[in-house]
Amino acid sequence: MPRPRLSTLAAACATALATALLGPVTGAHATTAAHYSGTLTDGATWIADTPENWNGTLLLFSHGFGPTTAADAPSPAAAQALLAAGYALAGSSYDPSGSMWALESAERDQFAALTAFRRQVGTPTRVISVGQSMGGLVNARIARDGAGRVDGALGLCGLVAGGVDLDNYQLDAEYTLATFFDPADADALVNLDSQADGGALADRLTKAVEAAQQTPAGRARIALAAAYLNLTDWAPGQQPPARGDFAGQEQQQYAWLAQGLLGFIVPARWSVEQSAGGNTSWNKGVDYAGLLRGSAHAKQVEALYRDAGLDLRTDLNQLTRGADITADPAAVARLKRTSTAGQSLAVPLLDIHTTADQLVPVEQESAFAGRVRAAGDSALLRQAYVARQSHCNFTTAEVVAGLHAVEHRLDTGRWDDAASAAQLQRSADELGLDGAAFTDYRPSRLTGTR
Repeated sequence: MPRPRLSTLAAACATALATALLGPVTGAHATTAAHYSGTLTDGATWIADTPENWNGTLLLFSHGFGPTTAADAPSPAAAQALLAAGYALAGSSYDPSGSMWALESAERDQFAALTAFRRQVGTPTRVISVGQSMGGLVNARIARDGAGRVDGALGLCGLVAGGVDLDNYQLDAEYTLATFFDPADADALVNLDSQADGGALADRLTKAVEAAQQTPAGRARIALAAAYLNLTDWAPGQQPPARGDFAGQEQQQYAWLAQGLLGFIVPARWSVEQSAGGNTSWNKGVDYAGLLRGSAHAKQVEALYRDAGLDLRTDLNQLTRGADITADPAAVARLKRTSTAGQSLAVPLLDIHTTADQLVPVEQESAFAGRVRAAGDSALLRQAYVARQSHCNFTTAEVVAGLHAVEHRLDTGRWDDAASAAQLQRSADELGLDGAAFTDYRPSRLTGTR
């Protein structure tokens, strides 16, 4: 992710000199526009940016999956708008010595970055945690564990169902594709040797999908795999297909796969396995017919199988009989410890998700809400949705409007209608920035949870 706008070197040096001579700044309004950076005890780096007139609120940003490089805002445009509005920004890289799936250190490093900010810059009057993609999972954990350190949280396209569910439903889809289109790889889907190994596997699966798309039987089986992947049927540059247009739905799901989706998620599995110390997903004992019944795309799959003259039950039985992948129990336990959220909430959290997210399906919000509800903390959680395709594809106005909704909850102690689609849309429109598309929406159940 590109770094947010940096202030001048002279301003940073002047602030560092003042800190060295006078000690940490203690007043929230004592800073000037400046950029700060440092290194934490585990080797992670942190950065911060302060505006000309700080309003006292610090946004602690958790970045997504990718290189472990410090970032303190979701995008350069968001950084510019937030700094102009008076917010200070901070965030860490997470531990750079391990996997890009850096959940072992991310939460710890974010709290350490907050401590470093307090020491070097000043004491915020309010801290709001913000997280994007994998950082949305970090953010949800901070919202669970951060009482006394953060006041509220804003999640953006968060991977809030956690790493175990993610690996399992992706395995279900990859296993289906391999079984019907690339049998030679059916036993090579986990315990990857390297990121390059994952990339080569993804290339083979993608080419197999491209060939399968040429026949009705292939399209039916692609739809089955897409159902297990919780894959949206609204692709970039397209209009949403009609509810009963099952062929059109499959065509748009195929578009995601053909445009490189597997090339991201398959190599990413290696990073998760590297972090956890072994294979973290399994399908032994999974009933693939039951799994399909729980999918929002079940009718689509059934219709395409009928049109292709295929027996769906036969295929589902084949998948169930062949499912023999087992996980490393220690790796699963480690992933559950580092990469799950929703067990409780300590501060108010607003999650925002696009309705057609190909990487972190919007159905993850359904799984997360269920866990928060089971913990008895539903009053602290609100979820909102943007009618748009692609992962983390938010406008700056949508991000700022979400932040204002969290601030309303902190100011009043009530959500009221601040997190409703209508109010978020009004709030975003009033900013006069780059538009918004908030919508009333209820995600379906997440398929593939064990």
